[in-house]
Amino acid sequence: MPLNPDAVGATSDPIEVSWTSKDALLYAVGIGAGHEELPFTTENSADIEQAVFPTFPVVIGYGRGSAMGKIGTFNPAMLVHGQQAITLHRPIPVEGTVTISGEIIGMYDKGKAAVVESRNTAVMDGEPLYTTTMSAFIRGEGGWGGERGPSGPKNVPPESAPDHTVGYQTSRDQAFVYRLSGDRNPLHTDPKFAAMGGFDTPILHGLCTYGFTGRALLHTVCDSDPSKFRHIEGRFASPVFPGEALTIRMWSDGPGKTLFTTSAGEGDTERIVIDQGLLEHS
Repeated sequence: MPLNPDAVGATSDPIEVSWTSKDALLYAVGIGAGHEELPFTTENSADIEQAVFPTFPVVIGYGRGSAMGKIGTFNPAMLVHGQQAITLHRPIPVEGTVTISGEIIGMYDKGKAAVVESRNTAVMDGEPLYTTTMSAFIRGEGGWGGERGPSGPKNVPPESAPDHTVGYQTSRDQAFVYRLSGDRNPLHTDPKFAAMGGFDTPILHGLCTYGFTGRALLHTVCDSDPSKFRHIEGRFASPVFPGEALTIRMWSDGPGKTLFTTSAGEGDTERIVIDQGLLEHS
């Protein structure tokens, strides 16, 4: 069995990763921000101080610092991004250097597939800056008799109408901008590669959709103030195609908690693409 369940607890060697103001600006336009969000998209507007979107950590040192290399061997084409969470211990500065350490925190046997959970912790000036947690669903790698892991409903919104709804339009060329922040997977830009994965056309990066969602949450329930944005989590339920409209629906779940879903498409084509969404905020 290629995967090694004993890899739970394995850690990566710490690495240093830096970013600049330009990296933060590039990420901002990659998730659709523009002239209406100058604090996030410019560094030289009069009387405006540059700020960083709270979901920016998903691209800091993209592909580096993870402990996923410790889990054994598998076909990368069989891996899909399952869930993503970000916990912010303080706002992300416009530029900086962090030390990132990765750890495998779970591996579950789903029968015909495996789920691997990993966590990265970023430290700046001796104090935690942010923590990211992700799960990978790897088809064909289950069946070793291990624990199935947690399952069932989570962060389910009520049947009532949402308290807030935000709509964004992605560009047909959205992936070509977003990829410049680190994820160069040709699944998102090369029609022939996408066809190998069973898609008629390249799909948008799931973390790009995640960034659009974080934008909506930041501006709607955090007053566009990154210091109020504490934790976000969600599950990728379906792919998005560049050029589709996104609809982010939000429900208050008590003080400091907002449940959300993100849908793509309109009318008969609308479907949920991120579910089990939770934002913790002040």
